[in-house]
Amino acid sequence: MTEFLDAFQGVTPARRGPGPLGKIILVILWLGVCVLPLALSVSAIQLTTGRIGTPGTLTVLSCQPLGQGRYDCKGSFLPDSGGPAVPVDASPDSDAGEVTRAQLTPAGDRAVPTGAKGLLAALALPAVGAGGLGFLPYVLLYWSGARRGRRTAIIVGSVLTAAGLLLAIVGMVAAA
Repeated sequence: MTEFLDAFQGVTPARRGPGPLGKIILVILWLGVCVLPLALSVSAIQLTTGRIGTPGTLTVLSCQPLGQGRYDCKGSFLPDSGGPAVPVDASPDSDAGEVTRAQLTPAGDRAVPTGAKGLLAALALPAVGAGGLGFLPYVLLYWSGARRGRRTAIIVGSVLTAAGLLLAIVGMVAAA
């Protein structure tokens, strides 16, 4: 409670920032929040690039509104190999009647768009994670007390964060 009273009275505490254990915990959490989207997006990127799954054509048959701007879309996937059409879940940002190149998941229950649109949409989430990592080197240099390299870390962090934000926005627009 005294920390809150000190903040109101303008008293600066003698110790600034977290202790060594707090710093370790913060770095682990920071890495977890930023690396997890990268790890979780690997299968989506592999699907949109054609490394896994079955290539074919997706025809969106219907999109039912679920409320609050959400939709449940169903489609029919026709594999390039010439097999029978498979009923699948389509991307919620699809429109009924839309026909697009897609990749069927190995489970065979969902089809995702391929090409530039699909890849940009799949890269939106990992871009946020990569952008979030931008300033971690600066924070580590600051906490260690190092003076050299902090300016470079700020410049590189700014560029990486801006690039991550830009790619995330482009991916979200491509997905829409």
